[in-house]
Amino acid sequence: MTVACARRAALVAALGVGVTAAPAGAAVAPRVEVMVAGKTRVLRAPVTVRAAAFTLALGRRRCAVAAGTPLAALEAARRGARGPGYRVLDFGSCSDRPGDAASLYVSRIGPDLRGGPNGWVYKIGRRTPGIGAADLGARVRSGSRVTWFYCRTQRTGGCQRTLELAVVPALAPSADVLVRVRGYDDNGRGVPVAGATVRAAGQASTSDSAGLARITPPGPGRYRVSADKPGTVAAFGLLVGAA
Repeated sequence: MTVACARRAALVAALGVGVTAAPAGAAVAPRVEVMVAGKTRVLRAPVTVRAAAFTLALGRRRCAVAAGTPLAALEAARRGARGPGYRVLDFGSCSDRPGDAASLYVSRIGPDLRGGPNGWVYKIGRRTPGIGAADLGARVRSGSRVTWFYCRTQRTGGCQRTLELAVVPALAPSADVLVRVRGYDDNGRGVPVAGATVRAAGQASTSDSAGLARITPPGPGRYRVSADKPGTVAAFGLLVGAA
């Protein structure tokens, strides 16, 4: 559900969330990578989880959430990876049927509560689908990335961009690794990002106007490269080097 839906939240009382395990026979849970980025910091660093089906207790109702949905990924990060807690609003009539959970909306994750035009949204890969996080149409496959982040609505519309890193193949032999930082809008359109801080193995560099930054490997083996910039959502990170 998009942030615009959050404006209707004044009509709905916030409900406490209780969780039970998935019923027997639930669909196989895909393995996905999930990250939760709050207002000012990352609340759950990227982690791989199984997005299993589960049941929410909202007041006197029990609401089934299908495996593979972004909400199932968030719950898996909370439960199995010590991620932040969250609260949910129901704009529909959720029930023991997963298909009725499409109107569930995440109003708070950790300390960060939705407010005005700003609030919690998710991306699957580079795109924001614009449907509920428990909608059956939002289910993902194994290997997908799910980014939960606190959207700050931009003056031009949409949320702030999410960063992504990629290694640029060297045109000539070099010990350094060149990485490119791109930022993606809600529709998955990417642009080079200048001024991002790129970190790896205790060193840092800044991306140039083409989004490029150079890292000197600390030695043999693999190491993680990260990138962040104020006003954007931090990148998942990238493993570089030989295994």
